[in-house]
Amino acid sequence: MKEIEIDAIDFRLLAALQKDAAQSQQALAAQAHVSPATCLRRVRRLQDLGLIERQVALLNPERLAQVQGHGLTAIVEVTLERQDAERLTAFEQRVAADEAVQQCYRVSPGPDFVLVVAARDMPGYLALAQRLFTQDADVRNVKAFFSVKRSKFDPSLPLGQPTH
Repeated sequence: MKEIEIDAIDFRLLAALQKDAAQSQQALAAQAHVSPATCLRRVRRLQDLGLIERQVALLNPERLAQVQGHGLTAIVEVTLERQDAERLTAFEQRVAADEAVQQCYRVSPGPDFVLVVAARDMPGYLALAQRLFTQDADVRNVKAFFSVKRSKFDPSLPLGQPTH
């Protein structure tokens, strides 16, 4: 794998993009202390290197609830009957393909997976549980925790400084 080299300008761009990826090139360039053309070239390079995976809009769940009703967020621990590589990978692929699964982590020790899932309501969660956990003979144990309040949500990654 090719070594990725980034400098202080790249770190400033990444930090600014994590705060607001929808800002103009001019605003982004000003924050990074570079010209807009340099900014655009650098951002494209960071995308090509795979450091910027994708850009998305973060929806406000409280405001969305006013429009469509409150949804459920559940943190779910899943333990499989057998933990061979093939079964772990198969389960991981199956849950990753389900749009209700927002995040999937393979963890150790403890359960095999921790999922963050979103459902419109409890019947929606029960349908998800049936689809992902009950129909799978390899699932031994499921433990769900339902969020009553989201105190913090920040998808930003902590950024250090360039090593060069």
